[in-house]
Amino acid sequence: MKIQVLGPGCSKCRKAFEVVEAFVREKGLAHDVVKVEDIEEMLKLGVLSTPAVVIEGKVVLKGRVPRRRDLEKLIK
Repeated sequence: MKIQVLGPGCSKCRKAFEVVEAFVREKGLAHDVVKVEDIEEMLKLGVLSTPAVVIEGKVVLKGRVPRRRDLEKLIK
């Protein structure tokens, strides 16, 4: 599974990436977690509010740092 964390590099975006990456690692999942800072890529996905989390090409969360309970529901 490919998980992208979108954001231009602000503190909330870095935190979102850290939270997602730590969650995947703690769960022992073999998912790829990628940080996307390219504005053009974000616009292609229709994301104007960051940070955002994209799973398999679908925007599943945007505008805030994900909480653990969000990730429990979104990442299996």
